[in-house]
Amino acid sequence: MLKIVVCVSGGGTNLQAILDGIDTGRVTNTEVLAVVSNNAGARALQRAKEHGIPGICISPKDYESRDAFNQGFTDELCRLAPDLVVLAGFLVKIPDQAVAAFSNRIVNIHPSLIPSFCGVGYYGLKVHEKVLERGVKVTGATVHFVNEGMDEGPIIAQKAVMVEDEDTPEILQKRVMEQAEWILLPKAIDDIANGRISMVDDKVRRKAGTE
Repeated sequence: MLKIVVCVSGGGTNLQAILDGIDTGRVTNTEVLAVVSNNAGARALQRAKEHGIPGICISPKDYESRDAFNQGFTDELCRLAPDLVVLAGFLVKIPDQAVAAFSNRIVNIHPSLIPSFCGVGYYGLKVHEKVLERGVKVTGATVHFVNEGMDEGPIIAQKAVMVEDEDTPEILQKRVMEQAEWILLPKAIDDIANGRISMVDDKVRRKAGTE
């Protein structure tokens, strides 16, 4: 059984996709130990409560310094001791000590086709605003392992989504969620839980016969 902790800052729609996947059997061999948020008012914490899952708020605002928060966040993850940490719309940079403690055991969903529209400053609706400003015709989402860089870890899976002429950032964000994010992240977790994907020597390894 793969035990996961899901980190979310806002509404938790990707969290909901994971929970729905577990409930319907599309995500197997997986248990959500806790949901962690940096935002006490996050809808994600309510979603966790509705599923009987512990919700934990760890906010930089509650610490005297960023270093203290980084250590507190890492200590809490170590206390929970998950097999995998899932960043599902978590808008806080993962501390280097947490990356080291959970090396090759943290995955993130990003709402673009990395390496496009990623890195510092590219998060949430801002990604889709930049996509439309640039005038690209295809965007999408990416699931990747997390390293010390920002959106630089090895890619697990990507899914393309067409950009339409009438799109606003909000419309495009919703389409990317529905057509890519909510599909990719649960599948990646299921693949990891069932041994179809692993990390070896900082490269994604897929079991023979899988996509």
